[in-house]
Amino acid sequence: MIPQEIIRQKRNGGTLSEEDIQSFIAALASGQLSEGQIGAFAMAIWFKGMSRDEVVALTRAMARSGDTLSWADIDRPIADKHSTGGVGDNVSLMLAPIAAACGLAVPMISGRGLGHTGGTLDKLEAIPGYTITPDATLFRRVVKDVGCAIIGQTGALAPADGKLYAVRDVTATVDSIPLITASILSKKLAAGLQTLVLDVKVGSGAFMAEPKDAETLARALVDVANSAGVRTSALITDMNQPLADAAGNAVEIRNCLEFLAGRKKNTRLEAAVLAFAAEMLMKSGMASSLQDGETKAADALSAGKAAENFGRMVHLLGGPSDLLEKPDKYLVKAPVTKAVPAPQSGWLSGCDVREIGMTVVDLGGGRRHPDDRIDHRVGISDILPVGTRVERGDPIALVHAASEVSADAAIAALAANYRIGERQPAIPDVVCERIVAIA
Repeated sequence: MIPQEIIRQKRNGGTLSEEDIQSFIAALASGQLSEGQIGAFAMAIWFKGMSRDEVVALTRAMARSGDTLSWADIDRPIADKHSTGGVGDNVSLMLAPIAAACGLAVPMISGRGLGHTGGTLDKLEAIPGYTITPDATLFRRVVKDVGCAIIGQTGALAPADGKLYAVRDVTATVDSIPLITASILSKKLAAGLQTLVLDVKVGSGAFMAEPKDAETLARALVDVANSAGVRTSALITDMNQPLADAAGNAVEIRNCLEFLAGRKKNTRLEAAVLAFAAEMLMKSGMASSLQDGETKAADALSAGKAAENFGRMVHLLGGPSDLLEKPDKYLVKAPVTKAVPAPQSGWLSGCDVREIGMTVVDLGGGRRHPDDRIDHRVGISDILPVGTRVERGDPIALVHAASEVSADAAIAALAANYRIGERQPAIPDVVCERIVAIA
């Protein structure tokens, strides 16, 4: 294998063979390639694209570049869900224990925040003692005993993806759909999944702001995943307002506990969680229809089975055994809490969700640089949904900050960000479109 010949072929618009792709990725994983060669390979793909067969080969090669998981000793369907990232998107925290309560095994390998979007692992680290990198024995035990475990990716799982992404991040090739697709799906293939449901966000708080771009990515992910042997579908969901009424880390864990206790009914968050649970159950053969799946998920939630699963998962992974009963004992609060007053009377008609996410970052709840430390206490809660009628001075959100100065800056940013109109706006459904594999 001569790396520069493979790069040249793709640069010239040629189609790479599965053998060429496997050889290149094997050399990448073993450290035989220079950063220049990796960057040139990524840039050639960015400009020339890849066929579905090429992306399938790339995904499989990256999945096989390290350890792969097997769940042969678990007598449940192995399922997972992945989101492309949003603001106030804590669906995974509730979805995994709900799906487990309905009979699925969910070995969920999640990530940290990226840019303005929050990360599931960062949120879980707001829980004292929670281990996001358990050894393989503990990971398997929790999945077997509880039905779900939410952890972080280890260096042994799809290591070629980590090396390729590090170069993509500094060579302006992150936004290549073939590379995004292979990056997401290689980790899922390595995790030994049987079924997968994807949450592709669209809107001002999503990486794909335009519907056509979100659909293109969703179809690429679904087509490649199914071709690689994982039964997969996708829901395109609206991210033109925060999904939960909280954005941050500890505040989203509190939101999760409230949800599992049944205190977030008739919200967009509930609609999203139940839609994904239904999709996972139907995809895994545990529900006869989406309606049947949604009913089973709602029953597991109302019966308290999902909350029990979440509590057991947290405890087995090192967290407190009584988090659900005593959240104030463990989730540290920010020293400053201030309301964001509505600047005028009218209807909340819209906002730039990306800027809300960046406000959380500015408060210290996210990272501008990879080595930044997160303040898990800070964030925004009690966010009123778009379409709410407010009077001037009414609180439209609460800011949780480390200081008066940072609180005041966040209040100013949020008050300026929300649009208030004279008429109640039309609100799109949280699930915009369902993408399934073409037979």
